[in-house]
Amino acid sequence: MRADRVFAYGAAAGLLGDLLLGDPRRGHPVAVFGRAAGAVERVLWRDHRGWGALHTAVCAGGAVVLGAVAQKALRPSPAASVALTGVATWAVVGGTSLVREARTIGRALEVGDVEAARERLPHLCGRDPQALDADGIARAVVESVAENTSDAVVGALVWGAVGGVPGLLGFRAVNTLDAMVGHKSPRHRRYGWASARLDDVAGWPGARLTAVLAAVAGSDPRGALRAWRSDAGRHPSPNAGPVEASFAGALGVRLGGTLSYAGRVEHRPVLNQEGRSVEVQDIERAVRLSRRVGLLALGVSVTARAALRARAS
Repeated sequence: MRADRVFAYGAAAGLLGDLLLGDPRRGHPVAVFGRAAGAVERVLWRDHRGWGALHTAVCAGGAVVLGAVAQKALRPSPAASVALTGVATWAVVGGTSLVREARTIGRALEVGDVEAARERLPHLCGRDPQALDADGIARAVVESVAENTSDAVVGALVWGAVGGVPGLLGFRAVNTLDAMVGHKSPRHRRYGWASARLDDVAGWPGARLTAVLAAVAGSDPRGALRAWRSDAGRHPSPNAGPVEASFAGALGVRLGGTLSYAGRVEHRPVLNQEGRSVEVQDIERAVRLSRRVGLLALGVSVTARAALRARAS
C-alpha cells in the first residue's frame, strides 16, 4: 500500500480513536515519554544551554528513531502499517481531552460555580485561577482552546503528513519537552532554551495552518484574517499569536490583555480590539470551531501527503 494511503487511513483512524476514547487515565504514551525525559534531565541537568540541547537531542531524537524503526519494521504489512499510524496518531493528538476540559469548566461557569471552574482551570492551562472572575476564566479557556488546537491536533497532523510515524512522534516529543523545560523558570532558563526554540520551529507550520482554517471554518473569515494580520505579530509567542488572533476574529471576541502565570503578571496585547469581551457561552463556540479546524486539518494533511508522493514519483 502506498505511503500516502497508509497515512490517510491511519490518521483518520487515530482521530476517530481520539474522538471515541480520548486519553487514558493511566499509562498514556505521552506521560511515559515525559517520565523518561524527566529521568534524562536528572542525569544531564546543568545550568547551561549546551547540556539542555543534548537533552533535547536525546529525547526528541529518540522518539523519531523509535518511530522510524517501527515504521520500517511494519512496512511489509499494509494492515500493520495503518494500525501503527493510527495508534501513533491517537497517542499524539489530544483534541478530545481538550474539548472535555473546556466543556467541564464551561458547565461550572454556566451554573455559577466559579470556584469549581477555578479548581479545574489548571488542568487546561497555567494561569493563576484565583485572580480570575468568570469572564476571565472563560477568556483563558478560549485562548487555551485556540492554542492547543494547533499544538494538540493540527501540528501533529502536519508533521505526520511530512514524516509519517517519526514525524508524529517527533512533534509530540518536542512539544512535550517545551512544556517540561521550555518555560523561563530559574532552573530552565538556559537548560530549556533549545527545547523552546525547537518547539517554535516545529510549531510554525501548524500554527499558520490553524489560523487559516479558523478563518475558513469560523463565522467571520474577514474578521479572522484582519485580526491575524494586525495583531498576531504583537503577541510574545510567534505561534500562539496567529492562532489566538485568528480565533478571536473568527469568534468576534477580544483575547489577550493582562494575565498571571505562577504569580508573574504579564500585560499582553489585545487581539481583535474590535471584538466584544469573552462570555461563558463563547467556550462552546470555541470548542466547535476547534473541532471543525481539526477535521479540515486532517483533509489538508492527507491531501498534502498525497501531493508530496506524486511530486516525488
